Amino acid sequence: MKGTTYEATVQDGRIVLPEHAHIPDNTRVYVVVPTSNDAKRVRMMSPRLVHRDEVGDFTMQVEHEGDDAHL
Repeated sequence: MKGTTYEATVQDGRIVLPEHAHIPDNTRVYVVVPTSNDAKRVRMMSPRLVHRDEVGDFTMQVEHEGDDAHL
């Protein structure tokens, strides 16, 4: 779908387009209402090692309990 995007405002319950927007009568239009940006987005970064030689401190030993491990 091709089209043109205009930024408009709502005044007294009506959508008011800029003066330079000339849209013929009976033209189908779509109204997109953006969500509020009131809530701040939080981005949690993955932890990083300051010293790469400390990677050995984070190794894990895995032990196999067998097929009939008691839970």
